[in-house]
Amino acid sequence: MHLPLNLNTLLEIIEVFGILAFACSGFIEAHRREMDMVGTFTVGFITAFGGGTLRDLLLDRRPLFWVERQDYVILIFVLALALTPVMRHLSSRLSEKVIVFADALGLGLFSVLGTSIAQEAHMPLFVAVMMGVITGIFGGVLRDVLCNEIPLVLKRGHLYATCAFFGCWVFLGLDRLGLPDSITLPAGIAVTFVMRMLAVRFNLRLPG
Repeated sequence: MHLPLNLNTLLEIIEVFGILAFACSGFIEAHRREMDMVGTFTVGFITAFGGGTLRDLLLDRRPLFWVERQDYVILIFVLALALTPVMRHLSSRLSEKVIVFADALGLGLFSVLGTSIAQEAHMPLFVAVMMGVITGIFGGVLRDVLCNEIPLVLKRGHLYATCAFFGCWVFLGLDRLGLPDSITLPAGIAVTFVMRMLAVRFNLRLPG
């Protein structure tokens, strides 16, 4: 089934912004670990493309989304070159705020995107949501592992994957009501993003 052009365009925009958000979170984490330019590019690349790669493998989509669009890879490469010198001037406090914001935004964008792609592949609803969650969290998991951190999704009680899970269901629920993609996609992204930011701001956690 071919998606309408307007939905294709909307999904591509979401994909680009998701890549940028997660790449920035990877760059900043690499900076905090005092990595050089190669390390910065590597961490940014894996953070930006890890979740979508696993999604494509599970859905048997070929070629992988970043292989098909080499301009995405070139974009990350250029950003790593340009931002590495700039990030040396970031304070640790500002770096922490930026990485939280970028990670929450990437989580929302990629989670809803993954769910939409799985839905297009005619996956059952729950599977589509899980594909969305995987797309949203796996890049961050790989980033944290590379940087010798316990992944956020595995830290006890932290609301992370839960935010993606809920946002994906909001997207699917509104879609089932027949609302246009221009509403359902941003709504799912916004719910995920806002939930994650509130969880960080107020230290909201799941019951232990």
